[in-house]
Amino acid sequence: MKICNICHKISATDKDHTDCIQKRSIETEDQDFKNSIAEKLNLSKNNQDLGVEVKAILEHLTREKEQEDAS
Repeated sequence: MKICNICHKISATDKDHTDCIQKRSIETEDQDFKNSIAEKLNLSKNNQDLGVEVKAILEHLTREKEQEDAS
């Protein structure tokens, strides 16, 4: 028996829980996507052609990223 490094609960195996590993992987992929969305869409260079909704989404993601970086 071992303590899971992710959720810090007892694991019956000598490994971390499979669902904890998958959850961490999904969170990492989600964070990577949020960090690179502007570059993928090539929007950071010309934001004059964007609709109001897209601008609001990008501003929200930028604020969210800055708050996470500050933490």
